[in-house]
Amino acid sequence: MSVRIGVEEEFHVLEVESGLLVPRADPLLRRLPRRTFTTELHQSTVETNSEVHASLDDLYADLAGTRRRLDAAASSLGLAVVAAGTAPLAPAAAAHPTAGARYRHMVEDYRTVADEQLICGAQVHVDIPDRDTAVRVMCAVSPWLPVLLALSASSPFWQGSDTGYASWRTMLWQRWPTAGPVGCFADADEYDATVRDLVQTGIISDAGMIYYDLRPSAHLKTLELRICDSCPRAETVVLVAGLFRALVTEACERLGTGRAPDCTGRHEWLRGASWRAARSGLEGGLVDPETHREAPAGQVVRKLLTRLRPALEAHGDWQTVGALAEAALAEGSAARRIRRIAQEEDLLACADLLIAETRGERVRRTDPARRKDLPPTAGAPGSATRSVQPLTRR
Repeated sequence: MSVRIGVEEEFHVLEVESGLLVPRADPLLRRLPRRTFTTELHQSTVETNSEVHASLDDLYADLAGTRRRLDAAASSLGLAVVAAGTAPLAPAAAAHPTAGARYRHMVEDYRTVADEQLICGAQVHVDIPDRDTAVRVMCAVSPWLPVLLALSASSPFWQGSDTGYASWRTMLWQRWPTAGPVGCFADADEYDATVRDLVQTGIISDAGMIYYDLRPSAHLKTLELRICDSCPRAETVVLVAGLFRALVTEACERLGTGRAPDCTGRHEWLRGASWRAARSGLEGGLVDPETHREAPAGQVVRKLLTRLRPALEAHGDWQTVGALAEAALAEGSAARRIRRIAQEEDLLACADLLIAETRGERVRRTDPARRKDLPPTAGAPGSATRSVQPLTRR
């Protein structure tokens, strides 16, 4: 039986003219079917849910079609949607919680952590035989997740400033008490008992607030990947989904043959590796999960491809995933593309780029006359943080 995959994507809602993040999800969602499109904590975010698919081609077609429908609905309201970890121009005023007791409770309990949850991620679900298997393979898969984060990194800017990180979303996300690397558990009972303890202490209000990099679904027979930024290009989501499916199936095969999964990831090491990926993306070193030493990102990504080749070939994904991975390494992360536009033009141009890539466009044309009198943008990676004033189209 084929191992199916599904994807949840989160999108920022922007005002087209200003490029600003705006809390207008409700009017946008009223024009869309709720089976596929739904709300999130803040009204500046819309979430989409794909169907489940056996092939990466079908998954891509689904994601691209959903993005087209979302873009068309947004355009009719003078809005646009962006798939990225953060929006380049995200004023604090965009924090407007969605109505409902659960979201109200989160805002009251977590205050600034919830207020600044102006971030978007991409989650991948992979079929798993049973809940015990899902819990057991988490430990084996976890050391490679920072590589997937680096491939998805798309959030260098926060509220108009260059953070120096490829994924600032990761830094914001890990402030929640149940975010980051997941621990190792013997079985589903042990995992579920831990979740119940967290709820009973009042640290979280329900199991839905388990935000670890991996988690077994509470209502589906799937394992869910949660470490990645939203990705401007749907192809990047497909790449991550293909790699994650191969990681999970490889770990399941090891369990099925009686071999213990390779659980080499201590929590502090995993957190450090995630930080390294968030800081550098594909433009610096990553931590090699096998040697626990820093190595060039390309070397670590290719090592993962080699390790997963049998699983990728079994799913018919080897050529697709290999080509997408090499293209990503050649061009660099979305964070790099965003910064390059910021350095050449401004943050409004970054918003334009993200809107275009989310739509599926690859060629971006700039009107030089429109921006020739605009101020310079934020500093280069690793430079001191500089603020950039929100810009309005002339």
